[in-house]
Amino acid sequence: MGGPGLATLAAADGWGMRTGSWWRRPAVRAAVVVAVWLIAGGPLGGFQGRLSEVQINDQATFLPATAEATQVAELLDRFGEPGVISAVVAYERPGGLTGADRAHLEPVARQVGELAGVVAVPAPPVVSEDAAAAQLVVQLDESDATDTVAAIRDVVGAAAPPGLAVYVTGPAGFVADLSGAFGNIDGLLLAVTATAVAVILVVVYRSPLLPLVVLLGAGLALGVASAAVYALASTEVVVLNGQSQGIMLILVFGAATDYALLLVARFREELARQPDRFTAVGVAWRRSVGPILASGSTVILGLLCLLLSDLNSNRGLGPVAAVGIGAALLVMLTYLPAVLSLLGRAGFWPFRPPRPPASAPGEAGQAGGTAADQGSTRRAGLASGAPADQAVADSGGGWWRRLAGFVVRRARAVWVVTLLVLAGLAALAPQLDAGGVPESDLFIGGAEATSGQEALARHFPAGATAPTQVVTGAGQVAEVVAAARGVSGVAGAQPVAEAGDLALVQVVLADPPDSDAAVDTVGRLRSAVHAVPGADALVGGTTAVDLDTRDAARRDLVMIIPLVLVVVLLVIIWLLRAVVAPALILASVVLSFAATLGLAAVAFQWVFGFPGADPSLPLFGFVFLVALGVDYSIFLMTRVREEAARRGTRAGVQEGLAVTGGVITSAGVVLAATFASLSVLPLLFLIQIAFIVAVGVLIDTMVVRTLLVPALCVELGPRVWWPGRLSRS
Repeated sequence: MGGPGLATLAAADGWGMRTGSWWRRPAVRAAVVVAVWLIAGGPLGGFQGRLSEVQINDQATFLPATAEATQVAELLDRFGEPGVISAVVAYERPGGLTGADRAHLEPVARQVGELAGVVAVPAPPVVSEDAAAAQLVVQLDESDATDTVAAIRDVVGAAAPPGLAVYVTGPAGFVADLSGAFGNIDGLLLAVTATAVAVILVVVYRSPLLPLVVLLGAGLALGVASAAVYALASTEVVVLNGQSQGIMLILVFGAATDYALLLVARFREELARQPDRFTAVGVAWRRSVGPILASGSTVILGLLCLLLSDLNSNRGLGPVAAVGIGAALLVMLTYLPAVLSLLGRAGFWPFRPPRPPASAPGEAGQAGGTAADQGSTRRAGLASGAPADQAVADSGGGWWRRLAGFVVRRARAVWVVTLLVLAGLAALAPQLDAGGVPESDLFIGGAEATSGQEALARHFPAGATAPTQVVTGAGQVAEVVAAARGVSGVAGAQPVAEAGDLALVQVVLADPPDSDAAVDTVGRLRSAVHAVPGADALVGGTTAVDLDTRDAARRDLVMIIPLVLVVVLLVIIWLLRAVVAPALILASVVLSFAATLGLAAVAFQWVFGFPGADPSLPLFGFVFLVALGVDYSIFLMTRVREEAARRGTRAGVQEGLAVTGGVITSAGVVLAATFASLSVLPLLFLIQIAFIVAVGVLIDTMVVRTLLVPALCVELGPRVWWPGRLSRS
């Protein structure tokens, strides 16, 4: 096996037989890595479908962690069976309930009370004063609310007389509809995302094989992430809801594809310089691992800043999404290089990169060349008639070279015009209405719970479907009830239960519980009952949760945004060994975020007619856009720094933009398309975050990274690398 003929043949074939050890052969090691991933990682994909088992989509997952409404929710267990949530069966006949309708109510109420998961039906059906509607309150076991609501809907729907509209609404109804909307994540969202990525990759690579390789890698990363999140959620280390699961899926596919695009592009470049595909993979990996790790680190650290949020939904999203990014990094820095080394030029079929001339020096056996060595390589390639950047030319680099030349020649005009346009859009950002959205507007296209709430509001006091709860000292109940009744916007208040030294007062608001008017009423109600001496009254319920969520979102903006900026800045400083360039990159991305919010404000109000936005939307948009958007400037500037070390800053900017233009643009389009896939889920918040991130990423990719940052670097010259060594060159 060690004979010279076989060894020579194997070496020529790239199998590394010179070492005389089977394991030391590069192809064997690569094959083992791929096999391990396929054998061990493949089955993990099943955990994606199992995440619904550990999802929690009830109101508790969105409660502020330390808020008055949270305290009330915990105290309510003392007044009844713990873990109970209410559903409301709403009946409506515009011309008035008939005798058959009324006769139908009592038997169905008894039938509903016998269903599994129903804790109690505390009162018979109540008919409205105008006799056109009725409501039945049902208490459910919160742990199985979705299935129980489905069973109730089957029972009341099947038995209803013709012409009688029946809905199941209330808090449990909204939980069930929310779970139903998130149920599409496993199938529809995954299919749409994978299809969008596949189409873009086929266009980028002009090859049928590489897109499959990258998609398989993204699937492996999603499997790893899903298994890890399943383990964390099942042990209650993190709280997972459908929203977090959907965002994690998008991030895994988008980030994994971005990292793959960068590594594959560098591999293609090196194949035009290196005669050996394993050497080409090694050089490409060494040149790409820094920016890829920096990119992943900014996103992971930025997401982990959400752990400081006062909102449970944000606190859960941070580690869940960070696990997804970590899985994408792991797979694309191990599985992908192994596959590329096995495929070599065949992976790019039918447009294989050219082989270097036989006399062209390579980097085999080296950990990397010095700047002088690399310059010699480039000069040798030119002398032999082989363009040093043949791979770029092959992929349409000519257009990017012309654009890079224009940006360098007209740097001042480019950055001034770009800055003015972005600043103009940013000036519109305060017009974004992020004060909150009524629960009835959360679903695009409507939902049964929404229709039911609207029906009840037409015939009962609007707040009757979700009364506000006040927990107070038992000795001060009368004073608290009197104070509550005296609040403007309160339709009624009465004590309903006592538990030891505590009493529960139920307050019905005059306005729908998810309206801005109701939120204002709860604010006044809290002021009134807090003023009762010795009562230590606390106000909770659906509307109070909404109020606390809005307040917490405002606090999060003030606390988390500066922290994310500091973390991202430190990562870029570490990567570029400079201060000016990182500060420039970060400032440009923040401007891009503000411009995106300005565009969103115009689109949401005047194009789509949205009723507003969730208070958490600006924070989510900021974390995603700053952490993800800065990636493209990182990819650019690491290459510019590499080129500037041997060419000078001006020429380095031009070469870096020309060489990376195509791949970074492709990465931005992929990430924008993956986030746009979130819009297939009929939830207002996800559609809005999809718009903001997709548009923001395109602005970062097409405008900030392509025009603003390169032009400012040319304007500043070597000073952009201060205080590093390059600033003195």
